Amino acid sequence: MLELAILGFLAEGPLHGYQLRRHIAQLSGHARPVSDGSLYPAINRLVNAGLLARQTEPGASAARRHTLSLTDTGRCELLRRLRDANGLDITDSTRYFTVLAFLSHLPDTAARHAVLRRRLEFLEQPASFFRDGDRLLGAGDTDDLYRRGMLTIARATSRAERTWLREMLA
Repeated sequence: MLELAILGFLAEGPLHGYQLRRHIAQLSGHARPVSDGSLYPAINRLVNAGLLARQTEPGASAARRHTLSLTDTGRCELLRRLRDANGLDITDSTRYFTVLAFLSHLPDTAARHAVLRRRLEFLEQPASFFRDGDRLLGAGDTDDLYRRGMLTIARATSRAERTWLREMLA
């Protein structure tokens, strides 16, 4: 997802590495902090793969700054990753939100809707954090206040997202 976020933000315009890191941190929040030890190797992989271009320019001090931009190949890869989002990219909320953050870059409405339909199909499957044997437990099935809170919040969030997805697909 880090690579998708890099490609997505650079599709909106060139950025310096520290700007990119700030944008990614704002997107992922506290849930998945981005360290220099993960960001810069990911940038280097994308540059080496020809998906990003790096230009060096003078900095405000003695240090030079690197501006990153998306190549045409990088734009094609971004669109492919968005169009083909499946599996954990759909079922893991943090990963899905990264896809959703850049889904508007897909020019084809049908392709965007296909991604949204995959998420809706996932959300319409019975689910719970807890089970009693084969039976899924709901908020009313537990006396544990915190588990009940988890289940209540998850149900409300899922209901709101399903409503939004149906509106988008209508």
